[in-house]
Amino acid sequence: MKRITIVAALGVVMGLFATSAGADFKQERTLKLEPGGTFTLESDIGDVVMTGESASGARVLITSDKDLDRDYTVSFDETARGVTVKIKQRGALRRFLSGWFENDHTRITVQVPTKTDVRLSTSGGSVRVSRLTGVVDMHSSGGSLDVDAIEGNINGGTSGGSIRMRDVHGNIVANTSGGSITITDVRGGLRADTSGGGITIADVSGELRASTSGGSVDVRGAGGRVEASSSGGGVTVRFAPGNSSGGVVSSSGGSVHTEVDPAAKISIDATASGGSVRSDVPVTIQGKVEQDSLHGDMNGGGPLLRLRSSGGGVRIGATVRR
Repeated sequence: MKRITIVAALGVVMGLFATSAGADFKQERTLKLEPGGTFTLESDIGDVVMTGESASGARVLITSDKDLDRDYTVSFDETARGVTVKIKQRGALRRFLSGWFENDHTRITVQVPTKTDVRLSTSGGSVRVSRLTGVVDMHSSGGSLDVDAIEGNINGGTSGGSIRMRDVHGNIVANTSGGSITITDVRGGLRADTSGGGITIADVSGELRASTSGGSVDVRGAGGRVEASSSGGGVTVRFAPGNSSGGVVSSSGGSVHTEVDPAAKISIDATASGGSVRSDVPVTIQGKVEQDSLHGDMNGGGPLLRLRSSGGGVRIGATVRR
């Protein structure tokens, strides 16, 4: 009797999804959006790809291999301030079981005026944004974030993927709970945090903060003050020529390596509990000379550069001018 009940229940569940098999969904919509407006997307499904174009108006294309009309509510809202698009799933049972029975491929492609503020969130895929002038707020519960050619501040977060950003004129906040972070060419400040991967950063003009619990940190071309730390790997920070801003560089899972401009006016406080401290640049030592610590000034001193390692040694090298 129990077996018959289970089989019958499975038959009902399979019947719920059977009509989705092979179904193709496509919906296009052109909405009024002038330069300087705001575009908002809230979706329970799909990868998002957004690009800025010179023309006015927002063009939205939604494609899927599942029947979104049956399982989701798709709405479009136009106001004087901007456009809002929502794709919301119907029914708790389908939401719970969809991960077992469906391997959908849903894509939301959006074109907006170049000068647009955007707020994008998806629960089921990646987010890619390029060629915009405006504020970008982007979040995903299960995919990666990819950004290119943005003039404006960015706030990006994901619970299950990597983050890649490049060519940004503005400040960045980037955090992920499950992937690596790669960011290059930023004219502004940066804060990057990950719980599950390494961090690679190059050419940031402003203040920089980077931390990871599960990998290494590699920073090149730091133009401002740096705070970089890792609980699971080594940390390398190469300051740009002329940078005397100092900072804090630490690792509890590996060594610490910094490169500074030999002409920089900074004070150094370096300690290694898992190795030795070595400097390849001239430092006027203060106090007693010890193998596992170094305290002194470069070129008369200035902002403090604190270096800490409990999992390896500390090395201070010279920045190579290009």
